[in-house]
Amino acid sequence: MKLKNEIMTHSTIVTLPSSRLARRALCLGALATSVAWAGGVPTTVLEEVVVSGSLGKLQGAPLSANQGVVGQDQLEMRPVLRTGELLEVVPGLIVTQHSGDGKANQYFLRGFNLDHGTDLATSVDGVPVNMPTHGHGQGYTDINFVIPELLQSIEYRKGTYYAGMGNFSAAGAVDMRYRHSLDAPLVVLEAGQDDYARGVAAGSAEMGDAVLLMGLEYAHIDGPWDLPENYRKRNGLLRYSRQTDGGAQFSVTAQGYEGDWRSTDQIPQRAVAAGELDRFGTIDTTDAGSSHRYSLSADWSAALGGGRSKGLLYAIDYDLDLFSNFTYFTDPVNGDQFEQVDQRRVYGGEWSWARSFDAFGRPQEFLTGIQVRRDDIGRVGLYRTLARERFETIREDAVRQTSYGVYASVGTRWTEWARTTIGLRADRFDFDVDAQLAANSGRDNDSIASPKFSLVLGPWEKTELFFDVGKGFHSNDARGTTISVDPTDGVTPVDPVDPLVAGLGLDVGLRTALIPNAQVTLSLWNLKLDSELLFIGDAGTTEPSRASERRGIEAAVIWNPLAWLIVDADLAWSRARFTDYDPAGDRIPGAVENVASVGVAIDHPSGWFGGARFRHFGEASLVEDDSVRSEPTTLVNLEAGYRFSNRYRLSAAVYNVFDSDDNDITYYYESQLAGETQPVEDIHFHPVEPRTLRVSLSAKF
Repeated sequence: MKLKNEIMTHSTIVTLPSSRLARRALCLGALATSVAWAGGVPTTVLEEVVVSGSLGKLQGAPLSANQGVVGQDQLEMRPVLRTGELLEVVPGLIVTQHSGDGKANQYFLRGFNLDHGTDLATSVDGVPVNMPTHGHGQGYTDINFVIPELLQSIEYRKGTYYAGMGNFSAAGAVDMRYRHSLDAPLVVLEAGQDDYARGVAAGSAEMGDAVLLMGLEYAHIDGPWDLPENYRKRNGLLRYSRQTDGGAQFSVTAQGYEGDWRSTDQIPQRAVAAGELDRFGTIDTTDAGSSHRYSLSADWSAALGGGRSKGLLYAIDYDLDLFSNFTYFTDPVNGDQFEQVDQRRVYGGEWSWARSFDAFGRPQEFLTGIQVRRDDIGRVGLYRTLARERFETIREDAVRQTSYGVYASVGTRWTEWARTTIGLRADRFDFDVDAQLAANSGRDNDSIASPKFSLVLGPWEKTELFFDVGKGFHSNDARGTTISVDPTDGVTPVDPVDPLVAGLGLDVGLRTALIPNAQVTLSLWNLKLDSELLFIGDAGTTEPSRASERRGIEAAVIWNPLAWLIVDADLAWSRARFTDYDPAGDRIPGAVENVASVGVAIDHPSGWFGGARFRHFGEASLVEDDSVRSEPTTLVNLEAGYRFSNRYRLSAAVYNVFDSDDNDITYYYESQLAGETQPVEDIHFHPVEPRTLRVSLSAKF
């Protein structure tokens, strides 16, 4: 069964070059190997555009300049402190943390503070990760269950132009794909400062025309915090894959993740300035969390009716129990700690069919598909706690949320230098909320249609031009659609929110290989949202907001000057504003204005390898009138190692090389410390981790 050096994407297999560095060059950065993403999964390609002989071929017919695939070899060369930072292979995406490492990361992209995932649709092998109507945040995206050594690729696309992309994809979408086999059994052992220890054991076995892949991961870390984090992670994966001589593919994947930790949340600047608290200190030493995610999925693809059909079914059992305290002692007696609980099961599936044909003498590519998802949330709750003991229930609900999506697109090649893709997507959401407070119970539903259009011109002189426009959306928390009174007092009237929020996106871009041994992309984009309404899990209520507009410029380049050296860089600038007038101001709090990243990857024939990454994200307004702003953050990470006989690999990584004392994230709000008589407005921050050393030894048998 031939699975080596291939990216398997349901029905399409993109074969990569045999050279490690050639594969890395092909898959690196914004001009990564691109597959035709007319829908949620790759379609049969219309063409293969050669953009650079030295860098290989750009597979497929991409719809915009802002989509690509980053392969497993390049992922290996990126020094990452946390699993979530793998997603920073998406140009312009920043991943940070403001609490314990077991909690979902914070994401920033295209002028969005995406919180824990809203407007960034994330999936693993097509199975969605975002959790709607979540106890802590809408679209909550926790990827701690991913085992990096088993990843085959990360596929990304930004914008609202892909018919197969639905809820949460207004800013972008990312699909992480696992390998189906390993060349040899693998053992990885890592150790580092702050009681960091991690081990991975994985292997695959052929079973006739099938392959069984197995992987286990365990990790522990205390971190630099005054309160040791004691984060313990247990991961497991089992995958059975089969591919027939006729090209049909089938796989079943089981995954399990468990994690528990103690949290050091963001802290007030005034306490640090007064010497009352260290930068790595905490105020409530009982903040903590635990989570699990168990899943079973099956996907298949086969020829059907002259085209190709693909299917996916999945079931997820998920739980989160999170204790946080961000305002400390506005209640001087009991404190402000609260507990958020989310217990759910998720069921869903997708089926699509693609076929190439000729009509009116023009090559056509037709794609259609359906998607169904049901979240059966047995309990989503918010409680007041003291040292993790409940003493008051703010709200406790059971929610059943079902979504249905259908989509279709037609790609047409009009001439050798012009092609279009026209798509249409329709979604319906049904909400059923059973609230402890009867006045907030009820049912609601909403539907939305999302047209898409893409025009691609070229290639001329190894250059293509892109024009994309499309409508996207995100859903609001189901509890916000039926709410009628404030759950904190049970009396104050509250207006329900629109279930679905539309966004209109526009991209104009180019990609070129005109410069020898380099690939370059450039895009100008715009996105308008009807509102930024979000359900605030920390308060159990809906926070009203206004319509908004974001626009920006993104540029990326990869350069392969030597056979063993690759340099990549990307730069993103954005402007985010509310468009409805309010005397409070028009700035969108937390919208990072500029992002820059530069990376170097070395894989020398002598066996030496390494990587370096410069990462910068700039200032952001913290309040609507721009009177308070965050400081920029700049980090440099390094990794170097040596391969022995292609079986053993020893490496060392240094994170935050220059020991920066910048911040991972900054907020501005009221809090009250012990001894203060009233709340005080202040900057609250979570620092980047100090210089950290880790070593890794891996062996193949």
